[in-house]
Amino acid sequence: MNLLSIIKYPDPILKKVCPPVAKVTKEIQQLLEDMTETMYAAPGVGLAAPQVGELKRVIVLDVSWSKEGGKKELYQLVNPKIIERSGEIEWEEGCLSILDFLQTMKRSQKVKVEALNKQGKLIVVEGEDLLAVCLQHEIDHLDGKLIIDKASRLKRKLYTDKVKKNENTLLRL
Repeated sequence: MNLLSIIKYPDPILKKVCPPVAKVTKEIQQLLEDMTETMYAAPGVGLAAPQVGELKRVIVLDVSWSKEGGKKELYQLVNPKIIERSGEIEWEEGCLSILDFLQTMKRSQKVKVEALNKQGKLIVVEGEDLLAVCLQHEIDHLDGKLIIDKASRLKRKLYTDKVKKNENTLLRL
């Protein structure tokens, strides 16, 4: 297993739409494993393939492992698609690709997602609250959508300016 580098905003790959995966191959299974290790090491509750530089419709998530005494409840999903949604919830979201940035998002409180699992079998995942938010957040990544896109223009500009300033500081070191 390999820890992968997490791509940071404003890298243009984060804005690209990922094409569907034709077949769950050994390479896709390895990508799922590497993404899982990377997500846990970050630490995060979800990770989408474009965040590690892969334009594939692949996500991993586990919203339970960070809870006190929580056991892992890992989802490794290929070609996830929301087939049902209901309710509304507001959640302050962060992102491993957009460090030190939080955005309150309105999401569906419950979602039903159809996907292929690591073995290539069609499964349905039903999530509510944090799991629903995480599923929607990661699927957004596959469509090139980021939480910073929902921020006000001013908040986005302030963050982008801060990122550029930090990059320039690093280049001078």
